[in-house]
Amino acid sequence: MKCKALLTYCTTICILSIQAQQSNYNHKELFSPLFYPQNGNEYRTGSGAPGPKYWQNSADYDMAVTLDTIKETVTGTVAITYTNNSPSVLKEVWLQMDQNIYKKDSRATATTTESGGRWANGNFTKGFELSSLTENNTSNKNYWENDTRLKLTLNTPLQPGTKVTITMAYSFMVPEYGTDRMGRLKTRNGWIYELAQWYPRVCVYDDVEGWNQLPYLGAGEFYLEYGNFNYSITAPSNMIVVGSGILSNPKECLTPKQYDQYVLAQKSDKTIILQDEADVKSKLKGIGNKTWKYTCTQARDVAWAASKAFMWDAARINLPSGKPCLAMSVYPAEAKSNNAWGRSTEYVKACIEHYSKQWYEYTYPVATNVAGIVGGMEYPGIVFCGSTSTSGSLWGVTDHEFGHNWFPMIVGSNERKYAWMDEGFNTFINTLSTANFNKGEYNAGNDITANVSAGTAQYMFGDGSDGLLNIPDVIQQYNLGNAAYFKPALALTLLREDILGKQRFDEAFRTYIQRWAFKHPTPWDFFRTMEDESGEDLAWFWRAWFINSYSLDIAVNNIAYDNPDNVTKGATILVENLEKMAMPFTVKITEVTAKITTLKFPVEVWQRGSKYAFHVPTTSKIKMVEVDPDNRLPDVNRDNNILKTK
Repeated sequence: MKCKALLTYCTTICILSIQAQQSNYNHKELFSPLFYPQNGNEYRTGSGAPGPKYWQNSADYDMAVTLDTIKETVTGTVAITYTNNSPSVLKEVWLQMDQNIYKKDSRATATTTESGGRWANGNFTKGFELSSLTENNTSNKNYWENDTRLKLTLNTPLQPGTKVTITMAYSFMVPEYGTDRMGRLKTRNGWIYELAQWYPRVCVYDDVEGWNQLPYLGAGEFYLEYGNFNYSITAPSNMIVVGSGILSNPKECLTPKQYDQYVLAQKSDKTIILQDEADVKSKLKGIGNKTWKYTCTQARDVAWAASKAFMWDAARINLPSGKPCLAMSVYPAEAKSNNAWGRSTEYVKACIEHYSKQWYEYTYPVATNVAGIVGGMEYPGIVFCGSTSTSGSLWGVTDHEFGHNWFPMIVGSNERKYAWMDEGFNTFINTLSTANFNKGEYNAGNDITANVSAGTAQYMFGDGSDGLLNIPDVIQQYNLGNAAYFKPALALTLLREDILGKQRFDEAFRTYIQRWAFKHPTPWDFFRTMEDESGEDLAWFWRAWFINSYSLDIAVNNIAYDNPDNVTKGATILVENLEKMAMPFTVKITEVTAKITTLKFPVEVWQRGSKYAFHVPTTSKIKMVEVDPDNRLPDVNRDNNILKTK
């Protein structure tokens, strides 16, 4: 730029700056190069990939339990084979005793709000009741419980590369409503039991924090090791029992008709009925018990459901590799209509096929949707959804809960600390699957950016909002939907559509999933991977959206014509960033002749300060200048987005 032109430009900026509003924006803070708290290392690299010495421990489970529908109890044993792949000598093993949340004196009971809400308890129980504990077949009584955790001091310290088998005999009463994770529902043909957190589980020991021992309070979900599961459920003979993984003994459990339909469904794209209401009513009075055996490999958890009231249907899922996979649904007769659970298996099949093609192939042999008391909860290969859900709401909850089979079932993030890494990521991919389903049958209102009014933005980014890096149990209940679900989903949508573009984002996001499938990523591993694969320094974005709760307010401040006596010579427009967030933005200039000029600006225009002036050629007087004309950005004050001239 020549000196005279530079002087004119700077003078214009100075004059326009005088008229600008007070700004809270600090470009040096937002674009500070000191973002990552530490350098990459041999465990987690600077690129966001697992390092050459990355390790994680594993836990294999063998379980056999009995469901007593008279006492409403589950009784049995669990044998946990825990492998120490870490470089540490472990003198103790920590276990999660999740059923203890339902005790009257639990921390969760004390901290649940009086109004109860989603994570309230339907009734109090005694939690897990242990009758024995052994270490490698030798009794070990050197343990203590504190709320939902148990610390077991080992008889023999666990050396790197060695294993220990911990066997426990236990029982617990099934709560009627268990923090919307599990419970039982009475229907006209019998009770539906949804069982989760039904066995003691090993806490994660990792390279980030060592033992992860946060208590289970309700809102915070789970952080679990991967392993293989073999488990059996003994229940009354007239019950259908469905669970994570594959049924190992179908001929022992199914009637000849059910078995034939089960085999047929594995080859059918149309839903096949395995048990209808007539079948349910024909065997309401059962004799004796039956044992259902399941196997689930490379999983972090298993859950199951049982009922004599279950109608049951299934269909084939078509995976990209051609690997066999089955979609199934079980539900009471009250929910069987085609406006409700009669379409459940169709929904399961569609969302699993979409996510498998778009992101990463589904890894379990079966995907089962269970209708019951739980409004919506996810487990590997099986989900619990509300029995009263219908139409779009049933599609939405089914799609959301099965989306969790990617986050956190495949990508095993720490849900107890970072809800946005599973709920937010999942809510984001749900928007794409919903747009894809059945030519957009339920896509109306699905555009997440269209739902952000100025009022919504003020709530999402206001002083009363909670940041994304808060532990779920720290976030106010009324803010959790925003902090865990909506805000991170909006952030990823804008990152994909307005910052990186779909191709770069999708490639980076797929790489993140591939790198961390069946591993334990931190937020920093995600941030680094997205930058490494997209070729962008996104520290400003993570800092504003994820690390802090910054807000956005871009204003149009002034229009200055190059020659006030001749408006056809062009004009300089001044925009200003009044809050701490920065985003790329679009400006629409409308002239009195109806000529429209639309300009897009990258985020870098905010690197040197809160004010940015740009030149626009004009052929007539400017009628209006509008920032973000499509209302895509979460601007907290849209009143200053438009400047009209007289």
